Amino acid sequence: MSRIKVIQHEEATGRLKEIYDDLITKRGKLADVHKIQSLRPESIVAHMDLYMEIMFSKSELSRAEREMMAVVVSVGNGCEYCQLHHAQALNNYWKNDEKTNRLRNDFENADLTSRELVLCSFANLLTIHPEVYQDEKYLAPLKRIGITDDGILDATLVVAYFNFVNRIVLALGLEATEAEVKGYKY
Repeated sequence: MSRIKVIQHEEATGRLKEIYDDLITKRGKLADVHKIQSLRPESIVAHMDLYMEIMFSKSELSRAEREMMAVVVSVGNGCEYCQLHHAQALNNYWKNDEKTNRLRNDFENADLTSRELVLCSFANLLTIHPEVYQDEKYLAPLKRIGITDDGILDATLVVAYFNFVNRIVLALGLEATEAEVKGYKY
């Protein structure tokens, strides 16, 4: 249950209704994380633009790798809403419920490739202890597996974005339900 006023789709008018309708057309449904921003409709647009740039733009990181990192960040922050949403999105690529569940429970023992493990370790450490990255040696594992500076930037943007979204979700009281996480267009 949200902790602030939310304008539902059926109550929306004007620009907010346009934004909601556009999201439903493009994504298949309207997420609670967007509705929670209904008091500032243009923040929904900016949020979606940022999400699309970080998660869908051309990158040396695959869509699955980005979703995997989103799950790890959300686990680190205790954000069940984003864990469930992005585990669902990740499983769209992995098609392996068991592996996806293991990722949520203990990524270090989730039968990941060495590249996936390095990306998850980066996502986890940057979420839990961002201050360590004042020492560039913590980027060395990414570079050792061949991730370029572009890829390091992309990975950092994924981690930063999900820390941002997790805080919106946690502060404003969004809860994930089975119905909420299913039915999106990937």
